[in-house]
Amino acid sequence: MRVLDATTVLAPGYTIPPIIKGGWQLAGGHGPIDDAQALDDMHAFAAAGITAFDCADIYTGVEERIGRFLASWAMRADAARIRVHTKCVPDMAALATLRTADIDAIVHRSRARLGQERLDLVQFHWWDYAIPGWLDAAARLASLRDEGVVECVGVTNMDVPRLRAIVDAGVPVVAHQLQYSLLDRRPTHGMAAYCMAHGITMLCYGALAGGFLHERWLDAPDPATLENRSLVKYRLIIEEFGGWDAFQALLRTVHAVATKHGATIGSVAIRWVLDQPGVGAAIVGARHAHHLPATLAAVALRLDADDHAALRAATASAPGPAGDCYDLERIAGGRHAVIMRTNLNNTD
Repeated sequence: MRVLDATTVLAPGYTIPPIIKGGWQLAGGHGPIDDAQALDDMHAFAAAGITAFDCADIYTGVEERIGRFLASWAMRADAARIRVHTKCVPDMAALATLRTADIDAIVHRSRARLGQERLDLVQFHWWDYAIPGWLDAAARLASLRDEGVVECVGVTNMDVPRLRAIVDAGVPVVAHQLQYSLLDRRPTHGMAAYCMAHGITMLCYGALAGGFLHERWLDAPDPATLENRSLVKYRLIIEEFGGWDAFQALLRTVHAVATKHGATIGSVAIRWVLDQPGVGAAIVGARHAHHLPATLAAVALRLDADDHAALRAATASAPGPAGDCYDLERIAGGRHAVIMRTNLNNTD
């Protein structure tokens, strides 16, 4: 039974629900993937009205999995329109010699994997701005849009100067996928204002901070080891926020708000992101359908002025993360950058 309806307009005739099902967790980095179960789970999310799916050319096996889902979903008599948001992420090692043909190859491979004649949304990422070519690559995606190969063009993890240059060059950017959470409010450092001024919708990942914004971490000790790269990534964000004690203080505030509404920490965290100016949807990387009720609860939840005031006070003294979106992750040799896998594509 559908419980969500599309509420965000990315472009004329292009609507999505406030929750997008993330695909990174289906790439195998969080444990083995059962293909049959993954297919069933995607059907459950779509049936509930979560009819937008996020993936990437560099998420191993995920475009193919979603392609199989699209084929099986289309056989349903009541099949709603599914939107698939993928990415174009040329390898770091290939940036210096990247050609137009390489951008074309990435896009056409995604079409083949997904089984789509025209891709819904392609979100462009460039690892190192010191290497020229990012503006030409973005312009090529705009050309592919004009040719009917891509319906919409977006970006991911851009900073304001590069996004401004891309928009000024005439690339019709409709969406920006970026990290945004109670722990990471870097979009408020200029990006949200720019996007709203230029009709660009923010699609936000990391609302749950890789699972750290959850009851199991409330009053828990700082973990000595972490089980996957996602947790390592967001533990570093916690450090930028002020460290484990500051994180625990935030968790206690979020828990109090959740208790007031009979909700969960995760639902409050997602709802907070959805309530931020310029945000069109939260990308929630739920691997299994048993997360579906909690995800849907975030959409139904309504935070009042007192809730937002309490959450604002709990984050106001945080020293970071500082800078523009994805700045920390671009510092060569830095602790945020070294965990990134920058050569997962193949542009040869």
